[in-house]
Amino acid sequence: MYYSKITDNQADFLEVDLSGTDLLSNPLLNKGMAFTQQEREAFGLFGFLPAQEETLEEQLARSYEAYNRKESDLEKHIYLRNLQDINETLFYALLNQYLIEMMPIVYTPVVGEGCQEFSHIYRRPRGIFLSYLDKDRLDKILANPQFDYIKAIVVSDGERILGLGDQGAGGMGIPVGKLSLYTACAGLHPATTLPILLDTGTNNAERINDPLYIGWKHERIRGKDYDDFIEAFVQAVNKRFPHVLVQWEDFAQLNATPILERYRDKICTFNDDIQGTAAIAAGTLFAAVDVTQLPLREQRIAVLGAGSAGCGISELIVKAMVADGLTEKEARSRFYLVDRNGLLVEGMTGLMPFQQKFLHPVSTIANWQCANRNNITLKEVVANAHPTLLIGVSGQPGAFTEEIVREMAAHVERPIIFPLSNPTSRAEAVPTDLLAWTNNRAIIGTGSPFPDVIKNGKPFRMDQTNNAYIFPGIALGVIAAKAKHVTDNMFMVAAKALANCSPAKSNREANLLPPLTDIRTISFDVAFAVAKEAQAAGLADKLSDDELTQRIRKKMWTPNYLPYKKK
Repeated sequence: MYYSKITDNQADFLEVDLSGTDLLSNPLLNKGMAFTQQEREAFGLFGFLPAQEETLEEQLARSYEAYNRKESDLEKHIYLRNLQDINETLFYALLNQYLIEMMPIVYTPVVGEGCQEFSHIYRRPRGIFLSYLDKDRLDKILANPQFDYIKAIVVSDGERILGLGDQGAGGMGIPVGKLSLYTACAGLHPATTLPILLDTGTNNAERINDPLYIGWKHERIRGKDYDDFIEAFVQAVNKRFPHVLVQWEDFAQLNATPILERYRDKICTFNDDIQGTAAIAAGTLFAAVDVTQLPLREQRIAVLGAGSAGCGISELIVKAMVADGLTEKEARSRFYLVDRNGLLVEGMTGLMPFQQKFLHPVSTIANWQCANRNNITLKEVVANAHPTLLIGVSGQPGAFTEEIVREMAAHVERPIIFPLSNPTSRAEAVPTDLLAWTNNRAIIGTGSPFPDVIKNGKPFRMDQTNNAYIFPGIALGVIAAKAKHVTDNMFMVAAKALANCSPAKSNREANLLPPLTDIRTISFDVAFAVAKEAQAAGLADKLSDDELTQRIRKKMWTPNYLPYKKK
């Protein structure tokens, strides 16, 4: 099939066996009016296209003009998704050219609205919907020859979409958007990526009662039925794609960590909400430490949101603190994780195993001033522990109040504050407020995009701790190295590779993170570090640095049209 050539980034031309409207209807092969006169003759396209022959640059100009005519962000999201379904080369060329402007439209925060409205904006099939009703035909579905060249899968069950909760089948917007960034940011060819939605029902009454809802109208399956379905899915994927990378995305807390722990050593897999979020937070923190000059081992860290993301971030930073000279016990004692029932303290019940590692002994808070020791609030943690770093992964908008932030800033010269929840409507604080409440002393990283702020009288780009700095490079490195598994150390080296790109390394007044315009260079650096770690861990074949570089570069597709020849 032509896919064997289309995924070869060094091919000079493609041999194609489609013609006429079949060719024009294939988004991976369609070139629209960029088909040459010779190609139109060879593939029977005369009459199906206007007379004018265009370049990719001319198509980009028309597409960007159409994009700018859309009046709302959701309409822009729909336009880009439709363009992707018509002509993927043009879509990615446009996305790459206007990445900073369009990434929030393709992914967070607008993808959240796209998921909520998915059943109403649905146009054409993309990816695979695997319903619980399909549990006995998974092998047959995945056997389609169209999937012969798949290297990366992003899968969600739609239960915990960003900070918006259960969106059921509408959660497909997340795998689609995530894989778009795999391609835009790291160059994985779109023919090698597959978005999957596991439709296990929904507990969202609004979706169930929507007559246009496209998913399985059934309450979510739980327990053994759910676990057996996940197991059947993993077995089917492993059988069909024995070397594929599987990324789990936006699963609820009760399932996210158990699924990762169950399969991390059985297949090549990771969970971006847990591990990718941890790596981008750690990488941004490493850069912030260069600014504050307070060693990592001396940081005191308060985390609002002790779910899988908050604990995942904390675990990775614990490892970094141990590497910086602390014992594990000493490192964990410097974390204050606050969940819905307050600070995690010994004696609490109903906690997940990963939360129990961050319980504080009652004796350590014996002298704290608290209204209720059975529910110690973030405000009380800040007042008593004086954290140097405040991280928000709670989905609670405005949770970092002026009182809390001013109290933190009263005890820390350069408070580091990361309101990481997204979409934007769920952010724990707004950067302009954080700067105002700290007299411009706060070092800020946000989970969602925010406009530039005025700092020292000049516009200053707000650092977005976007997982896109991490997960595309992770995938690129794992796939290029042909790694057998994904390890926590790979996320550590990815975080360090990102920190090494920080503008703040040479200028303490500069940004913590490089601009997204550098994302392909960053993704390469992350991929190289990850691939080297895979080799060091014995999970990939040994290659020289030059061989590894060539293998990574070969996987980085640039969206351009190739000449076609009739097969």
